[in-house]
Amino acid sequence: MHGPVLPGWLLVALCAATGSYCLLRMRSGSPRARRAAGGEAVMGFGMAAMAVPAAFLAPPPWMLTGYAVVFGGAALRALWLARGGAHHLHHVVGSLAMVYMALAMSPQAGGAGGHIGHEGHTAGGVPLLTGVLLVYFAGYVLSTGARLLPGAAAGAPGATLTWGARPELALACRLSMGIAMLAMLVTV
Repeated sequence: MHGPVLPGWLLVALCAATGSYCLLRMRSGSPRARRAAGGEAVMGFGMAAMAVPAAFLAPPPWMLTGYAVVFGGAALRALWLARGGAHHLHHVVGSLAMVYMALAMSPQAGGAGGHIGHEGHTAGGVPLLTGVLLVYFAGYVLSTGARLLPGAAAGAPGATLTWGARPELALACRLSMGIAMLAMLVTV
């Protein structure tokens, strides 16, 4: 992650907490919901790893390649699962955005191996693609946030839900990962 150290660490904490909650969600719900939670956990922990401030730890090129491979695989898996529901298409876009950011951070792409945006270095991203991804995730954040508004999602009255099966917490996790994705894309 590029920029000030404190926001980078806050982003790491947010993404790691989100990934942890997604692991908790994998313990409840239908098999389909557990698969979605697993994909979101991978995304949360991957985003946490990529958000570590470059001032603390500049990722070596092999690590950036590893991110690209892992998230490329996650994109293929989500594309396969998208046959059963459109929700997985968002996972495809998110995973491909992570591949894009990993490649943009690599020195071969013009990035400085974790120091994109610092003085004397050039950004490694394609401005048009970055812009399209920013618009997509801004729309995703707004639509997810709107579903969290009171009265937008009516639950069953009197139903007792476990922490892993609370739909509003799952939406809050998706919202936080969308905001984190926006923050990370801005640095590309």
